[in-house]
Amino acid sequence: MNNHKDIIIIGGGAAGFFAAINIAEQHPDLSVAILERGKEGLQKVKISGGGRCNVTHAEFIPSELVLNYPRGEKELLGPFHRFMTGDTIAWFEERGVELKIEEDGRMFPVSNSSQTIIDCFLNEAEKHRVEVLYNHAVKSIDTLTDGFKIETSQGVFQSKKVLMATGSNPKIWKLLEDLGHTIIQPVPSLFTFDIKDKRIKDIPGVVAKQVEVKVVGTDLESNGPLLITHVGMSAPAILKLSAFGAVELAKRNYNFQIEVNFISLDTESCLEELKNCKQEYAKKTLINSTQFDLPKRLWKQLILAANIRENERWADINKQQLEDLAEQLTKAIFQVTGKSTFKEEFVTAGGVDLKEVNFKTFESKLISNLYFAGEIINVDAVTGGFNFQNAWTGAYIASASIILD
Repeated sequence: MNNHKDIIIIGGGAAGFFAAINIAEQHPDLSVAILERGKEGLQKVKISGGGRCNVTHAEFIPSELVLNYPRGEKELLGPFHRFMTGDTIAWFEERGVELKIEEDGRMFPVSNSSQTIIDCFLNEAEKHRVEVLYNHAVKSIDTLTDGFKIETSQGVFQSKKVLMATGSNPKIWKLLEDLGHTIIQPVPSLFTFDIKDKRIKDIPGVVAKQVEVKVVGTDLESNGPLLITHVGMSAPAILKLSAFGAVELAKRNYNFQIEVNFISLDTESCLEELKNCKQEYAKKTLINSTQFDLPKRLWKQLILAANIRENERWADINKQQLEDLAEQLTKAIFQVTGKSTFKEEFVTAGGVDLKEVNFKTFESKLISNLYFAGEIINVDAVTGGFNFQNAWTGAYIASASIILD
């Protein structure tokens, strides 16, 4: 095997394969190899979206798309003007993979199988003679006068240019630190909240459609659907908060309070509505007259939390109880005591400092001919296909830049 390559890509995940295929397709004369530490690649692609692969998100305006990136919002605006959702859809369609948009904007292959994406990558890599070397864990990277020397568990390679696409890999970050790069220490992003509270203890599976959630004592807030789980709370309202608050919540050791507004009305307006209900439903029990389009089981728990008995009628509740119920509906305080990983989609905030990356080319500002793509840099996104879109965009721009000089 010839261990001298024109371009070596370290990491056989989404970004690595996407970059390798684009380079090899544009420049068949170049020797391109992927070094992957595992016995197979594309593992995140395989498990993404519950095995369906959430390829991207149907957001077609760059300035709107960047709002889904707690870290990278400013830096990705330019890159998204060059390659974004529409380009991703076209890229896959040109290679026989049709994507579909679901109600929430997430995009999947029509086949509903991540294997479709994996097969596409493997076929394209083979077609364009990309050498994919599995079980090659990188031990060291050294700069040479005309490129790089890379020592792996299976031998030493030399290359004029290197693209790093290893995702959240602490060993690789350490090697980059040794080369002079600054690594922002990783903390988990995209996690659910562990909450022990009698209001939600017995109602797992309940979804409140439109809530507002704030982290008490901070500026962190988000909105969207909220799911009550066996261990606490999840769904977009919580996951967005966990992503945008990743660094702050880690500092608090995942012990903090959240304030939940279950009905997206302020307390005063809510109280007025409740007073109207007291008139309108005087003879009915509160528990049997659910308001604000809330799930019945959640409504019942919030009523009990406001010191209202199960069989109490609207006519019989006093001013204090009405005020307490308005508080429960609009300003319910819950104590968070920890976090749980969201499905298998473990995402971290952290990586190569964004100030050290040229986002016109995705090349290192410190080391010539060293490029990055994907989660290896300090970019992460909320759930919904956005992390993959960052991978496709970075890989595409890096692949175009790497072959220019």
